[in-house]
Order: sequence, then structure tokens, then C-alpha cells
Amino acid sequence: MTDSTIRWEQDADGVVVLTLDDPSSSANTMNDAYVRSMGETVERLEREKDSIRGVVLTSAKKTFFAGGNLDSLVQAGPDDRERVLTQVTEVKRQLRRLETLGKPVVAAINGAALGGGLEIALACHHRVVLDDPKLKLGFPEVTLGLLPGGGGIVRSVRLLGLTTALLELLLQGQQIRPEKALKLGLVHELAADRDELLAKARAWVLTNETAQQPYDVKGYKVPGGTPSTPSLAANLPAFPANLTKQLKGAHYPAPYAILSAAVESLQVDVDTAFVVEGRYFVDLVVGQISTNMIQAFWFDLNRVNGGASRPDVAQKFSATRVGVLGAGMMGAGIAHAFAKVGVDVVLKDVTVEAAANGKAHVAGLVGKQVSRGRMTQEKADAFLARVTPTADPADLAGCDVIVEAVFEDQALKHRVLREAEQHAAPDALLASNTSTLPITGLAEGVERRDDVVGMHFFSPVDKMPLVELIVGERTGDAALAKAYDVVRQLGKTPIVVRDSRGFFTSRVFGTLVLEGAALLAEGVAPMSIERAALQSGFPAGPLTLLDEVTLTLPLKISDEAAKAGSADDHPGLAVIRALVERGRTGKSAGRGFFDWEPEKRVWSGLAELYPPRDATADDAVPFTDAQERLLFVMAVESARCLEEQVLRSVEDANIGSIMGIGFPPLYGGVLQYVDQYPGGVAGFVARADELADRYGERFRPPAILLERAVPAGSLRAAVRA
Repeated sequence: MTDSTIRWEQDADGVVVLTLDDPSSSANTMNDAYVRSMGETVERLEREKDSIRGVVLTSAKKTFFAGGNLDSLVQAGPDDRERVLTQVTEVKRQLRRLETLGKPVVAAINGAALGGGLEIALACHHRVVLDDPKLKLGFPEVTLGLLPGGGGIVRSVRLLGLTTALLELLLQGQQIRPEKALKLGLVHELAADRDELLAKARAWVLTNETAQQPYDVKGYKVPGGTPSTPSLAANLPAFPANLTKQLKGAHYPAPYAILSAAVESLQVDVDTAFVVEGRYFVDLVVGQISTNMIQAFWFDLNRVNGGASRPDVAQKFSATRVGVLGAGMMGAGIAHAFAKVGVDVVLKDVTVEAAANGKAHVAGLVGKQVSRGRMTQEKADAFLARVTPTADPADLAGCDVIVEAVFEDQALKHRVLREAEQHAAPDALLASNTSTLPITGLAEGVERRDDVVGMHFFSPVDKMPLVELIVGERTGDAALAKAYDVVRQLGKTPIVVRDSRGFFTSRVFGTLVLEGAALLAEGVAPMSIERAALQSGFPAGPLTLLDEVTLTLPLKISDEAAKAGSADDHPGLAVIRALVERGRTGKSAGRGFFDWEPEKRVWSGLAELYPPRDATADDAVPFTDAQERLLFVMAVESARCLEEQVLRSVEDANIGSIMGIGFPPLYGGVLQYVDQYPGGVAGFVARADELADRYGERFRPPAILLERAVPAGSLRAAVRA
């Protein structure tokens, strides 16, 4: 067992402790070395089982086991089907041999057990886990377009029951804490520390001479029954219907594959069930959607959070006292974010009453946590004590970070930033939460322009994981590094973009909603526009989004751009103006494209203003064109941002588009959409030209795409080169 990733230690009582410890990595994964090592280990256990009392499986890493080898999985294509099937079959075969050894096998789970880690643990007869609230267990594969392919579906549905396994573990990729895992029956015991963890595991081995999995015992009945059980069979049709409703018709194959594998695996014996699960797994692995999602949510996200866009400034920064200017919903949300990570916050507004209202919003968010049992009242009181409402700028003394979150008015922002600069720490970071106003212009209002940076949070702040950092003409590397560190301190993801009107996210989001309005003017029915977006994977339709942000906002942005000499003649603007002129300004007013009271309904007057065309008419917009127009208009504009160096990297574009403006995750982000389009960049360019010829020059691909339009070309590879 030379160079094994599994250490073997056997004590005088015959208890073998197997310690997962890959010497080549900081985490254990299902790489080739693990497969080889587990194969050798199982063979030795079988050879020497007469001298073995039982087995304890644990880990030397901070995590128990990190899961599958994503480096390999992301590269798998249709031609790799047999290779992937052979690999996953071998992984399952080894774990099956372990659980049928005839000796008690216990998992001593000392750290996170997600994906493959939980699959290894479920192949053990007994599971003890550290009672650490930071430790998580679960099957997050669905969030990467995959399913648990190492036996996770087969074992979890048999141990927990079909409904519980699907709803609590598999379909949404929940990551649960030890206490809940114990309640579900996923684990059997909790341990206070590592010594107790190993002691409890060893004790269970010594009190059980033999062991079988429950589902290997003759007469075992799966909790809740199998698909042939009348009560369960009656409810099965609701599962795919609910899935379709939750996914809003978007093409995410993984949840459906999980459901199919779970149901089908309960209708056959265990070993056949593993075969069923494996086939569904391979179908997903070699498909494009899993490649897209692994690339985005593992490789791109890790690169962004790992500091790829952070300037090379050695000293890491940590905020200790933050001043938030403006106590509206956004300012209060930002104050909540800082207080949540233990930072003292001065929440300033023009009056103490206004600032107190902002703190009340924070209190409401904290109160929800208390009511749901996620926070004690004592911790909630300490949380709120960190937020000080004020109207006195002198209270900003000692603040090492200032975040301005007042109305989108440059003169007002100049005034509050200048005032804060005079009272805060002499080297305080001066950040603006503006979503559209150029940072270079805002920096003109203060003396220390090198310390000014855009820090664009997304609403609601407590739920949105992204922050867009905007670099002005004078923003220094030290300020940008500080801002990056602050965002990571908040546990959020920072993307870095160059200063321009609308930056990246607001600029590209605007193309989506305006295209929705343009489709309406071309005779596409309102709900067809919404369905085109939802079935493409967007979280909401463009007309709904316009109503939610208010229809006056894109008009204001357009008017400001016109003043700056950048006129926009997008056909969607005329539609929005027509509604605003009729007093229909959006959801906040109760009426826009939709009437929002007493419930959301399409405004009947839209059909008179913009009569829907017969779908069979020669000039009707095909549904597929409507879908691609929403996707392409964002991708083309993002390519322009890359060409203009507003965007610094493909990774920032992909993560920013998914986490900030709702680009469909199934495509892996807005620029991954270009690369993965059939034919690569060349295929995308050809289709973009078709859309431009029929619907307008806004779809015309920019030079950066034309230069890379080679057969199966990759925008990502070209940009990195």
C-alpha cells in the first residue's frame, strides 16, 4: 500500500482504524489515488478479516471527505461515457464490499461530509459525527448539475425513505448540521470532540461482532414504503409536477434524473439499483449542463473568491468600525451585513428618527432568526448593540470604512462622502454603493480620491451573495485590496470591474429588461415573454423585473446617459415611456405591466397598446427566438464590456451574471454561454448575426468575438492567453 491515501492502524483488540489522508492534497477526494487505495484496503480487509474485530473509518483532514474529482468530471464529454461508467462502478463496488464485509464498520465523521464523503459514510453500518455547528453533511451534487453517483441515492432512499431522502437531501442539495442529521437518522451519534468521536466509534465496534446494513436484512421495509406501496404510489405523480413548478419549466436535468433514479432504484434489488443510479449519473456527467455548472460554481467561483482580481497588496485588511451613510432599506441591509460578522456600525441619516428606522429594519431581520430558532435572544441583543443610529457626523470618528448608500444623486453623494471623510479615520476606505453613477465622478467630491471605490451591494443585502467592486480612474491598489478584503470578511463574493456608466451588472441587466419590453412591442404576448425567460432558466421574467425595479429607473438611466452624450434608442424604452405616461410605474405603485393588487395579473390595457400577433404570422417572433434574444443580448453586451475592459476576467463575468443579475446557472454564466454554444464562439457569432439582421444591431457581435470566431473557439482560453 505504498503511497496510499488511506492509513491502516490495528490495535490489540483487532479494531482497524482507517484514516483517509491524501498526501498530495489538503482534502480527500475521489481521485485515482483514492480509488486505488480503497481497492487495496478492501482487499486487505477481506484477506485478514479473521483477525479483525471491526473497522473505524475517519480522516486526518479538516474535512472528512470532499467528494468527487471535479477536475476529471468537468472534462468528461460524450466520448468518455464508458470510462466514467467504469470509474463510478468501481467506486460503488468497493463500498459495497466494505459494507458486506461481515464485520462492523463505523464512520467517525470529524469534518464536513458532502457528496462522496457522505456516500462513504453511508456505506458504513454506524455513523458518529462531531457535534460542530460548522460541520455539514449532504449531497450538493444537484447544484453542480449532477447526482450522487457513488451509491448516495440508493442508500439514502432505503435508509430514510423516498420522500425524506428526496426532500431533505437530494433534490435541493441541502447541507445540514449534525443535530438535524441525527434527527433524520442520517447519523446515529454525536460526539463532543475528536477523542470522544473515536471512542464512541470504537465502542460500537467492540459491542457488535457482526453487522449488516438494514436493507441487507431479510424482511427489511423501507420507511414510507416502495413505489408499489399504495399510499406512496398515490403521491408519486406529484413529485415531477412539483419539480416542474419549482424549476419554472427550465431545463435542469439533474433533479429529474435524481427523482427517476430514486424511484426506480426502490423497485429492484440493491445491486441492480447501483447500476440504475450509475447510468443516470453518467448521462449527467457527459452532458454540457453539468460542465457549465461545475465550471461556474467550483472553478470560477473559487478563482474569484481566491483573490484572482485582488491587487498584490500583502497586508490583509479587516474592518473594525464602519460608517454607513443612509439608513434606507439598502443602508440598513449593509449595516446588518457588517454587524452579522461582529463589526461595529454607525448608521447615519439626516435625522436620528430616520437612522432609528434603519436600525429597526436590522432588528426585524434579526428577529426572524430568533423566531426560527437560529439565534438566541442574548446573541440577538449583542448583534443589535453593534449598530448605533445617529444624525451626527462626529459619530463617524474612528471608522475605518465608510459605505455611502444614499439616493442616486451625485451632488448628494459628494456632500455626504466629503462630510464623512472629515470625521472618519484618516486612511478610511471611502466606498459608494451606487449602482449606476461613475465612481470617478463621485471621487471628485473628496480629497483622498485614491481611497474611493465603488462597492455595489445587491438587494436584499442579507440574501444576495455578490458585491460588485468598481475601480475609478484614481482608485489605488491599496483601496481596492481593502475593499476586496472587506467583502470577503462579510462572507460575500467580490467581482472587480472598471468604472463606466452602469458598470457591468446594471448595464447588462438593463439589456435584459429592455429586450423584454421590445418583444412586447413586436407582438409577443406578455406571458409568452415571461415564459421564454423562465424556461430559459431566469428566476423571473423581464416584465416582472421591470415592475419590481420600477419603470422610471431605466428611463432615468437613459436620460442621464443622454446628458452625457450617450443616447440610447433601444425600442424597449418607448414601451416603458408609454406605460409611465399612463401612470403605470411598477410594483411599488401597484400597477405597471401587471396589476399587483389584489393579486398579480397582466394589465388588460397592454393588449390594446400592443396587440399580440398570431403565432403563425410571417412577422411573428418564434418562441425560440424570444428565448435566445434574452440570452444573446446579455452575452453580446458582456462581450462588449470585456472588449472595453470594463470586465477584467471571464470568471468575474460568469459569477457576476449568475449571482447578481440572474443569468441562468445552467449555462455557467454569461460568457460561458458563448463558449458552450453549439460551435463555440463561431457558432455564437453566426447566430448573433442572424438575430442582428432580423431584430436590430444590438445583437451584432463585437470585434472581440469576431477575432475569436474560429471552429470550436473558446473565449475563456483566448482571454487568458
